[in-house]
Amino acid sequence: MPNTAAEVAEIHVAAGVLQNPKGEILLARRSPDSHQGGLWEFPGGKIEPGETARQTLLRELEEELGVGVEECRPLIRVSHCYADRKVVLNTWLVSRWRGELQGKEGQPLSWVPPHELHRWPMPAADKPILNALRLPDTYLITPPGVENQERFLGQLEEALKSGISLLQFRVFGLEAGRLEQLAREACLLCSEHGARMMLNGSLSLARKIGAHGLHLNRRRLLSSRRREDYADLLLSASCHNARELRWAEHLGVDFAVLSPVLPTMSHPDAEVLGWERFRELCAEISVPVYALGGMSADLLEQSWAQGAQGIAGIRGLWPVL
Repeated sequence: MPNTAAEVAEIHVAAGVLQNPKGEILLARRSPDSHQGGLWEFPGGKIEPGETARQTLLRELEEELGVGVEECRPLIRVSHCYADRKVVLNTWLVSRWRGELQGKEGQPLSWVPPHELHRWPMPAADKPILNALRLPDTYLITPPGVENQERFLGQLEEALKSGISLLQFRVFGLEAGRLEQLAREACLLCSEHGARMMLNGSLSLARKIGAHGLHLNRRRLLSSRRREDYADLLLSASCHNARELRWAEHLGVDFAVLSPVLPTMSHPDAEVLGWERFRELCAEISVPVYALGGMSADLLEQSWAQGAQGIAGIRGLWPVL
């Protein structure tokens, strides 16, 4: 058995996360005599020399399940080190296929609602994939300045009606009492529409208003040491470089925001990452990452192609009433 990092084999795999019209996810059970045998997984297999991840996905799903993929997109790339090997999972969300699903290798199959996936025994490498499946493709951030609270809440409600299901409440310049009141009302609105609100602020305020999660700015991220301090909250972080992303992963955040990807009107002189560097940074960690900076809805598919969970934004996503 390999006993040094240099001797550990690195295996690249393409896996398909099949989702049916009900939103359920397909799991397949690994053969008892295989690595991680007996656990449930997303079907797929090893990328062969000369193959792209997508080509492997199409081949493996045909061989394992007897279906032809008609619609898919990148979901998340995950690296995980076991005692005897390093596995790099290139996962794809598959939303349409042709043919009747069957376990062609005798493997049991099961459709599972996303909120129940964590109850199924799965390889450790699959945990970030579960996080990605629980997150939407768009993360709305509120404007930092609020002149008219009634108008602000009206704009928020319009965003929620349009389908926004994950929001970062990021408001500055209000005295403590007004900030708490507005944050509480925003949180209630989100709950009424089945959305989750991340508070960009103190942990005490997040708990006080019943926020669904806490978003850490750069300072709070780098000063945080224990995920347990936020155990009952969804946790996210703002990152701008490899060091911050690595710390966010080490801390155990549920997702991160990486910026600025493209030039923005609010920070015209900021040094931008560009899509190539964004892709490189995402590939170094196994955490869902939203692209922020210059984003708009028409860049969503581009973000997926570069390894993002999706897009985050203020100006390009906030409704104008």
